[in-house]
Amino acid sequence: MSAVQVRQLWKAYGDDVVLENVNLEVRSGDFVTIVGASGCGKTTFLRMLLGEEAPSRGELLMDGRTMPGEPGPDRGVVFQKYSVFPHLTALRNVMLGEELARSPLLGRLFGGARRRARDKAMEMLEAVGLEQAAGKYPAELSGGMQQRLAIAQALMKNPKILLLDEPFGALDPGIRKDMHGLILDLWRRRGLTVFMITHDLKEGFYLGTRLLVFDKVRDDPQAPGAYGATITYDIPLGETDDGLYREIRESVGLPEEPDVAFIAEHREIEEKSS
Repeated sequence: MSAVQVRQLWKAYGDDVVLENVNLEVRSGDFVTIVGASGCGKTTFLRMLLGEEAPSRGELLMDGRTMPGEPGPDRGVVFQKYSVFPHLTALRNVMLGEELARSPLLGRLFGGARRRARDKAMEMLEAVGLEQAAGKYPAELSGGMQQRLAIAQALMKNPKILLLDEPFGALDPGIRKDMHGLILDLWRRRGLTVFMITHDLKEGFYLGTRLLVFDKVRDDPQAPGAYGATITYDIPLGETDDGLYREIRESVGLPEEPDVAFIAEHREIEEKSS
């Protein structure tokens, strides 16, 4: 079943075209990674999936229906910058989504409703390995722990789709590796459809079941905003080689030379452990 369908989608701000003629069909349960040059519309596309931006032209469908025009509980999002509330404990940060949904005026629940929200929040913290940090404030957590907390927040309302905008870009390599394992485990166990932006091509191929490359296929130096980016590569898992890596890297200006052996090795480890 298709979770998301994109048909001849365009996005422009006045005379500046950001995206043009984007077509895509994503099945439920896919893990879609997205790479591309800075400013090519990747985050704009994610914001349209979230409901923060509307297409200028074309169709954007979720489960066969027009994508809602505002964020909702069916789509969770995690950004590179830790989106947690510094004045709330880890537990209260995760509870807040349930409290605001059920009590939008007060933002607080009481009695049995509060106990149920607390129990559910503790389940989310346990799922991301933060149950021992439930009473701590974000300033007392490491960067990796704060990002785990942001993921728990995003999953609290049981979304169908999880949107990740460079969620691991600010983490050091060791922590990033741990977060890769966490997000893959959550994706498999919860049956999520994931869209993740990354500037790391190795990360994109390692995590995704499918990799999309956004880039401009036409350009006018006299009118740089006249044309937008589109999907120039749509690559299923396993259909990669050294030449393709180099071609993608050079076409979108990604600086790091990908290591095919690195990705193959880590995929093999993941397959054995799953």
